Amino acid sequence: MEWIPTLQIGWLNGWIPLALLALTDGILFLIFPKNVVARLFDRSGWTQQQIAFTVMGKLCASVCLLFLIFTPLKTGTTVFLMGAVVIVLGLFGLVKALVDFRATPFGEPVERGIYRISRHPQIMMSSVVLLGGCIAIGSWLATLMLVLARVLSHFGILAEEEKCLQQYGDAYRAYMRRVPRYFVFF
Repeated sequence: MEWIPTLQIGWLNGWIPLALLALTDGILFLIFPKNVVARLFDRSGWTQQQIAFTVMGKLCASVCLLFLIFTPLKTGTTVFLMGAVVIVLGLFGLVKALVDFRATPFGEPVERGIYRISRHPQIMMSSVVLLGGCIAIGSWLATLMLVLARVLSHFGILAEEEKCLQQYGDAYRAYMRRVPRYFVFF
C-alpha cells in the first residue's frame, strides 16, 4: 500500500469495482418498483446541517472515486486478492440488503434479513465494495477519503433514522434498541 498512487488511464484500474457496484445498483433499481426506489432516495425533512455534512461527505467520496478510476489495480499481489475478496463480499451483502428492502411492505420498517444485524446495510455494503477497491489499488489516501466520506455521511444516516422514527414510531424505536446502526457497533 502507498499513500499517493501513480495515476493513469488504464483498462485494469479501480474503475472496475465501481462499475460492478453501479451495475449491481442499476440492475436492481431497474427491476424494483418505482415506489421502492423512491423510498431509498427520500431526503425530505433533512436539516441544513445534515445536508451540509452529507455534501462534504460526497466531496470526499468523489476524491476517493477519482483515485479509484485513475489508479491501476495491483493485480498479481496479495493486496489485490484481499481487495477482490472484500469487493465480492460487499456486492453480495449489497444485493441481500436491497432484496430485503424490496421485500418489506410499504409502510413497515425494514427489519428482515440482513437488516437484523445492521440498520443501514446498504450503505455499509457499498462502503465495503469501495473499501475493497481502495485495497485493490493499494492507496492509503483513497482509503482515508472513503473513511472521511463515511464519517460525514453519518449525519445523513441520523436524518434517515429521524424520518423512520417519525414514520414508524415505537416499532422503529424498538428496532433501534435491538439492532446496531453499523453492524457490530453503535
